[in-house]
This record gives sequence, C-alpha cells and structure tokens, in this order.
Amino acid sequence: MRLVDSGSCHPRESLWIEDAILQARAAGEVPDTLHIYRRDRPTVSMGRFSRRKDCVVDTGALERGVEVIRRQSGGSCIYTDEKQLIYSIVMDRDHLPSNRLQTFPLICSGLVEALGSLGLEAVYKPVNDVLVDGKKISGSAQTRHRGALMQHGTIIMELNRENMDAVLVPIKERSYPGLTSLQEQGVVAGWDELKEALRKGFEKVLACRIDDAPLSDYESRMVLEKRLNDDASCHP
Repeated sequence: MRLVDSGSCHPRESLWIEDAILQARAAGEVPDTLHIYRRDRPTVSMGRFSRRKDCVVDTGALERGVEVIRRQSGGSCIYTDEKQLIYSIVMDRDHLPSNRLQTFPLICSGLVEALGSLGLEAVYKPVNDVLVDGKKISGSAQTRHRGALMQHGTIIMELNRENMDAVLVPIKERSYPGLTSLQEQGVVAGWDELKEALRKGFEKVLACRIDDAPLSDYESRMVLEKRLNDDASCHP
C-alpha cells in the first residue's frame, strides 16, 4: 500500500484527487492507497444525497466565506477546515469484507490504533464513528466504484464551534453527546506525527506495509483535466 500526502488542498482539488485515486484503483492502475490531506479553507462537505436546505445555513456560509462542496459518499453534512486531518483509504474490494458493516469497523480500527498511539482511549461506534471520552472525534463515509472501495473521514485536531454553529443546520438527534478534538483531549501533535500514527495504525489492522508515494501520472492527468474543466466553467 502507498501513502499519498497531499498536504493543504483547495476543497475542490481534494475531491478531484480522491476521485482520481478511486478511478485509478478500480482500473488497476495503482495499488491500494492511504491518502491524507487537510482543506486550506473552511468548507461544508455535503453527502451525495444530502439536500442543501436541510444541512447548510447559506447566510452563515456566505458571511464567513465557507465553501460548500458535495462529495461522492453518502452520510451527513460536515464542517471541515485546516484544523481537521482528512484521510481516505482506497482499496480493491477483494481485499476487504464484502459487507460495509464489516468494512467500517475494520478500517475505523486503524483510526482507533492511531489515536491510541497518541495516548487516547478511542472506541469504534457503529456505524461509522470513533469516539473519545464518549464524544465524536472522527466520522467516516464510504463509496464504491466498480471493483474499488473508498472510505474517507476526518480526525478533528481543533474545533471551530463558532463556524460550525453558523453554517450547519443543527442535527436534532445524536447517539453521542457532541464533538471533541485532539486539542480538547490535551494532545498536541503536528502533521508528521499524525501521519505516522495513521500509517502505523493502518499497517497494523490491514497487515501491510505502507510507503510514501506520489500520485501516478495516470491520476495526475485526471486531476489536471478536472482542474482545466473547472477553470473553463468559471471563465467562459
């Protein structure tokens, strides 16, 4: 497996990279991949089937300069920014259990291991959350493309509750009492430390070695094509 570190990304660029990795893996052009990055600005990420009016406060997003994007996977609407690490695992489906109710706990256990190495007692909560001290510190979602599966999600490093409250429509019912972050749990960890924690966590649960590698030429061409199409649509 390879680890692609995209660092700080524009929200749309992050979607293009994830899509390129997923399509390339489905085509057999690249190996299984762990991708990590953070978004370079405040962003609301809508699930594939979310209705904008049900989850985004447009006036708050406009006032605060918050981008709104729609990801490939389902799930709820979330707020992300440069203080959240975003991971995605893209794998051949033959390397994973066939049932998503089995793949979620397997992949999320990599996050549990990573957080444990930072001194936190994390637990997996079905279907797709990881909790610390009874509060959500990571949520995930999945999508599939042909023979490949992608699970992606966040690890909250620091919380901007003011932005979250301003741009997200409140969820009335939760099965856990709110959110927490590495900062609130007293963990001070830089990007490289988090990267290594994730690498080791996923190496353990997936029983593989994960080495740093760049995007392939195949993937880079796909991202470039999407970027050019986006520029053309913005500047007719």
